[in-house]
Amino acid sequence: MKAVRYHSYGDGDVLVYEDADRPAAEAGQVVVKVAGTAFNPVDAAIRGGYLREAFPLTFPHVPNFDVAGVIADVGEGVGGWNAGDAVVAFLPIEASGAAAEYVVAPAGTLAAAPRRVELADAAAMPSSSLTAWQALFEHADLKAGQSVLINGAGGAVGGYAVQLAKQAGATVTATASGRSADRIRSHGADRIVDYTGTPVPQAVAGQRFDVVLNLVSTGPEESAQLVDLVADGGAFVNTVPPGPEDPGRGVRTAQLFVRGDTSQLADLVARVDAGDLKIDVAQRRPLTDLAAVHNDADAGRLPAGKTVLTP
Repeated sequence: MKAVRYHSYGDGDVLVYEDADRPAAEAGQVVVKVAGTAFNPVDAAIRGGYLREAFPLTFPHVPNFDVAGVIADVGEGVGGWNAGDAVVAFLPIEASGAAAEYVVAPAGTLAAAPRRVELADAAAMPSSSLTAWQALFEHADLKAGQSVLINGAGGAVGGYAVQLAKQAGATVTATASGRSADRIRSHGADRIVDYTGTPVPQAVAGQRFDVVLNLVSTGPEESAQLVDLVADGGAFVNTVPPGPEDPGRGVRTAQLFVRGDTSQLADLVARVDAGDLKIDVAQRRPLTDLAAVHNDADAGRLPAGKTVLTP
């Protein structure tokens, strides 16, 4: 089969489209014929060697942990799944990934793929939608009637967070550039702050939020300003470390590291099929473009949202 692999840490040019052995399913695993896989910013950080301790790799390494595809083979002891089933999965990040024609997936990571969208596009969903869900409802404990500020709503996680928060009955303020404003508005945001024109703390001066969800990299000063926007007793959830630990005023802080949860993923898929949750794909590119996608990401040239790659 063909796969994109890298044999050492480095810039995007270490990614090579090459021949690789087709994986086999061991006990508790399935082999998925990949329809689509999604690029995540953390893929570039891992490739660059910045997260070696958190995600130790075995070289050569196949990147990409979001996948949508069709089960090709089923390993011993796997129940409930059969060859031909369309699935999505959030794969273990340090394992051999989905930037290939076939990938091994632990059966426990699988959820049935949404039927409402093209199968390849469903790869834009697993890790990003899980991040949004866990941030809002596990860490922030968002409730109907509360207010939430989503900083970085134009990105992939932000799009899901806006939709889920609005559907939960929250009042949603979202920060996004002009190029993402229409999409975020269509997801139900009550107010959009264009951070490229006015700094967020100034744009919302005098207002505090029950929940602030930060989805972008911020320095200590900017993080402190965001925490100041949390109401007394509210919650600040950060997805890009580091974040403040004890800001006072009864504000709870949480640093989110998304985890796989097939029950949550299945619920999110059901929302897609019910028409309640939209999957946004910023662009689709062939898998042979993955090195170029990494270079575009490193240079800040990727469009906001999710890039899906197809074998």
